[in-house]
Amino acid sequence: MRRSLSVLTAALVVAGLAACSSSSPSPSATSTAAAATCQNVKSGTSSDSIKVSGSFLKTPDVTVPAPLKTSDLERTVVIKGKGKEVKAGSSIDIALAAYNGTTGKSLTAPAGFDGQATQSITVDDKAFVPGLVRAVECLPVGSRVVLTAPAKTAFGNADISQLKLTDKDTVVFVADIADIAPTRANGKAVAPTPGFPTVKDDAKTGEPSITIPKADPPTETKIAVLKQGDGETVQSGDTVTVQYKGVLWRNGQMFDSSWSRNQVATFQTTGVVKGFQKALEGQKVGSQVIAIVPPADGYGAQGSGEIKATDTMVFVIDILKTSR
Repeated sequence: MRRSLSVLTAALVVAGLAACSSSSPSPSATSTAAAATCQNVKSGTSSDSIKVSGSFLKTPDVTVPAPLKTSDLERTVVIKGKGKEVKAGSSIDIALAAYNGTTGKSLTAPAGFDGQATQSITVDDKAFVPGLVRAVECLPVGSRVVLTAPAKTAFGNADISQLKLTDKDTVVFVADIADIAPTRANGKAVAPTPGFPTVKDDAKTGEPSITIPKADPPTETKIAVLKQGDGETVQSGDTVTVQYKGVLWRNGQMFDSSWSRNQVATFQTTGVVKGFQKALEGQKVGSQVIAIVPPADGYGAQGSGEIKATDTMVFVIDILKTSR
């Protein structure tokens, strides 16, 4: 899918990553592995000129000396945290405010501050806005950072016209690094449920392999817990962060996997197909669940791409976070 900019998420991530429709089991995006090392973005007169005040994870008071001019990426650390360092490929939770440096006006409403749900992103500029990745990488959790850049440099191939930006504009990001998110379920293993596919997690990545039994699939959605978490319970309409893998019952073929994209997925439980929603709601964070989803709770008679109208899908889902 072509990378474009979503104005619906204050984290300015790739469209489709945080917004999905009822015709999709989960957001879809393309990605390659993150770089092995962080890039060294230094402070400069541009980033130093942004005045930022306020406490960590509280909506910042930001003054942009518009029109701001800069020819390259610059980064100034306003608050230096004391937590773990963000590495390339990490999944992190951030709060973000973004501004048009030419006008000094906000690009979107600040998000993730004052108790709002933070945005989970993967530190991978093949999947996320490059300037946002450059802003947060190699800093410890608890940090607040300012990044300034030409709009084209910050957003790469994304469609900046959706934010009423041009290549002549500059942009300002103010990001608070709230946490490094888990990338796999950490619950206690539960005895397998008879009749369900066999699941084995890769010891290194956590990605599950799914073996379909030699039997006809059930005609109703079936859900079983593979690992029992002890975190917050997912409620209807919550925004969840998950890892997931989907395969077809008829041949075991994978049709989607967040692990293969090297990025977690964040979306509302009500924004995915019914069977996927049923698998999430009522479960606890830290759990791994398996769901067998027949067409009635999946794509129905229309199917979707390689998924036929008669296909039963199997999802293995690691529930990493929920917020409302």
